[in-house]
Amino acid sequence: KVFVVGSGALGCEFLKNLALMGVSCGGQGKLTITDDDVIEKSNLSRQFLFRDWNIGQAKSTVAAAAAASMNPRLRIEALQNRASPETEHVFDDNFWEKLSVVINALDNVNARLYIDQRCVYFQKPLLESGTLGAKCNTQMVIPHLTENYGASRDPPEKQAPMCTVHSFPHNIDHCLTWARSEFEGLLEKTPTEVNAYLNSPGEYASAMRKAGDAQARDTLERVIECLDKDRCETFQDCVTWARLRFEDYYSNRVKQLTFTFPEDAVTSTGAPFWSAPKRFPRPLQFSVDDP
Repeated sequence: KVFVVGSGALGCEFLKNLALMGVSCGGQGKLTITDDDVIEKSNLSRQFLFRDWNIGQAKSTVAAAAAASMNPRLRIEALQNRASPETEHVFDDNFWEKLSVVINALDNVNARLYIDQRCVYFQKPLLESGTLGAKCNTQMVIPHLTENYGASRDPPEKQAPMCTVHSFPHNIDHCLTWARSEFEGLLEKTPTEVNAYLNSPGEYASAMRKAGDAQARDTLERVIECLDKDRCETFQDCVTWARLRFEDYYSNRVKQLTFTFPEDAVTSTGAPFWSAPKRFPRPLQFSVDDP
């Protein structure tokens, strides 16, 4: 009985490996995976169990279905709950006592510390891992044999988890982080790539072909979009571009999220999906009279 917490980049890799190894395929076996995040386009380059048509869907549900397709004997259950003190009525004592091992695939320190504390309390083995840019760490925690994850602290986090920033922001820091990320992408990184292409098209194309990865493809798509659909030659073009961005950011994306998770949506345990700290969003209606 395995509990995988998180189904992002690490979670996808763990699920694939567990499915191919035949873990949780016996009569008494069960693999539980939980994640309260939804799939975004930016996830597709590194979270390989997801496809274009899964954008907007729950990560855990899609990842579980993909793992089950690799091994039909896999006994897996997908939940959409964040593992935290607020969900201890879902992940209660009975749930933890039945587990054989826990696997962390989380993107923030506080959540990792919480799972570590629960594993220490219930004396469950924990495979702890994490990534930050090009860096990574792994730690196998065995009760009464090794130190636990919380025994040595990671440096303080410098920014909020990106899944929270993009889909479920609930404080001003999240909004600022999102705005800075979008600003850099739209007005710094993409123009820099476009200028590099315009200065030396042949050399730039050759470098992209050599790279040949998903990130290079995404960069090329943004360059083409900037030179074609988003090309602004007049001030009116700039106004049109900004107006379409407003509709995308503050209306279309919100409508897609609320379509996937309506206001009355509930998790697999019957608890309200939109509960603290998540707040149900409302799409904005553009008005020329509202400055």
